[in-house]
Amino acid sequence: MNHSGGVEVIKDKNGIEEVVLKNSRGASLRVSLYGGQVLSWRTDRGEELLFTSSKAIFKPPKAIRGGIPICFPQFGNRGTLEQHGFARNKLWVIDNNSPPLPPNDSNGKAYVDLLLKPSDEDLKIWPHRFEFRLRVSLAADGNLALISRIRNINCKPYSFSFAYHSYFSISDISEVRVEGLETLDYLDNLCQKERFTEQGDALTFENEVDRVYLSCSNIVAVFDHERKRTFIIRKEGLPDIVVWNPWEKKSKSMVDFGDEEYKQMLCVDGAAIEKPITLKPGEEWTGRLELSVVLSS
Repeated sequence: MNHSGGVEVIKDKNGIEEVVLKNSRGASLRVSLYGGQVLSWRTDRGEELLFTSSKAIFKPPKAIRGGIPICFPQFGNRGTLEQHGFARNKLWVIDNNSPPLPPNDSNGKAYVDLLLKPSDEDLKIWPHRFEFRLRVSLAADGNLALISRIRNINCKPYSFSFAYHSYFSISDISEVRVEGLETLDYLDNLCQKERFTEQGDALTFENEVDRVYLSCSNIVAVFDHERKRTFIIRKEGLPDIVVWNPWEKKSKSMVDFGDEEYKQMLCVDGAAIEKPITLKPGEEWTGRLELSVVLSS
């Protein structure tokens, strides 16, 4: 843990540890050891940038609806495991002996390193040994960064899919557009994962959207006209982008999601889904996500 800014460990009402990171300007991040999940990202003015449902269930083994859940080793229902895999439903530990990252990932940042290893129970449902190291950091400029390093400590290769399932807080879904996905192919989860090509200039929302955009550029932007702010999503090692909004009908079917909350959220995830990551024994994969917010006048 680094103290360029502040790092504090607190407990939630169920006794699960959370790490609070603060920078010198007063921006903050809160990450739960349950799922290694970022639950809050606030600007130096105290504005919350991530969406969490008012009906979210904060009691294991339920996944928490909001923030940035980590989908590993499976995204969605693309495999035999539970929806989005098991990493978001496990207790992680603070890793004080994490192998070093480049200086740019540490200098001037408040950060915490977390570690997940499979339990015997996990190995029964997914028989592959791994070390999953996650760095969560908050920079002096308020940017949030997530760096995942997953190492194969098996004696044979295996594959997995992955996503940072980021719930952005927005003014109103009808006021938002996503740029950076123009002309790309996508798999539409509402049409049996059929492949289509994006036709529009920018993606806007009039109904349910559940898509995996393929071979995306490493920068995607979410413009919120009403709040006059733009989220910039930068990614490395994550070729795909998931875009999801459940809209009205699906919202009503989710117990941990308010009927009207689809208007206040949009998920845009850096992901590796279409072509799973394959690791040979001893090999390590790194996937990075950096989120920043730009205010426009």
